Amino acid sequence: MLDNLRAMGVFACIVERGSFSGAARELGITTSAVSQQIRSLEQEMNTTLLHRSTRKISLTEAGQVFFQSCQEMMAAAERGKIRIVELQDHLIGELRIATTPELGSMHIIPALSRWMMAHTALTVHIQADNHYIDLAENRIDIAIRMSPKIEENDAFEFHPMARVQQVLVASPTYLNQYSNIDHPKDLIHHQLLPVMLMQDYSTLDLTHVKSNETLQIKMPIKIQTNNVLVMKSLCLNGHGIARILYLDAQHEICQHDLIEVLPCWQLPEYTLYAMTSKREHQPVKIQRCLDALKTYFSQLPGGR
Repeated sequence: MLDNLRAMGVFACIVERGSFSGAARELGITTSAVSQQIRSLEQEMNTTLLHRSTRKISLTEAGQVFFQSCQEMMAAAERGKIRIVELQDHLIGELRIATTPELGSMHIIPALSRWMMAHTALTVHIQADNHYIDLAENRIDIAIRMSPKIEENDAFEFHPMARVQQVLVASPTYLNQYSNIDHPKDLIHHQLLPVMLMQDYSTLDLTHVKSNETLQIKMPIKIQTNNVLVMKSLCLNGHGIARILYLDAQHEICQHDLIEVLPCWQLPEYTLYAMTSKREHQPVKIQRCLDALKTYFSQLPGGR
């Protein structure tokens, strides 16, 4: 099929230039190579396309019909090329974003809401899942992820957007009902509300902000969930202590609906980042989307 398409292009060039030698110069190949392409094409189609003489060439009736088809093919190829350039250089087509349900609802939509409204020719697909998905298989343009560290990969580019602290919080109701928490070791007498998607979700690694003393505490668990929003609701209703990102609890902390527990001890920080396929020419729609996300997260306090 590709050989046929190549031969059709050569044939069209011969007709447009009026000679085999002119087509050869235009295409940067030898005259004999041009002749071979036409012989192969005529043999496969079992017809003569060109009348040849020492002075000029002319189209046969079949050649005239075939030339029109070749012109249509070349025009379609040019339209396809223009479309590819538009997709790369303009905010049109489809943009596919992968994230978690919590990040999607609490941050990605607020970050991109005005941007999406401003670019009506762009179709945006947001795939929210609690598990990492294959970017290539799902044709994902941008994946928003969070991790204590970024694992480098030759196939992908990583775009850090924010460093985010974790905090321990509880509702005033819970803290008033149970024993005081003055030291990390006191946590073993309290209930942790974990998000089960985290590794070792019942274990806390704590570092004192001044002395750098480190402790590892394993907390009891009575109620657990796989959703950050559900976990925060359980915490607000006094069911235990939650480990949560500061940016997801900042409002409730400022309103004193949640109280930070052990503020002198820190949990490991996370990096919030976007991941894209590594390519020489990144489409403008991906670049502009990354810019909008970076602007949003640069204005959020990642830590207290």
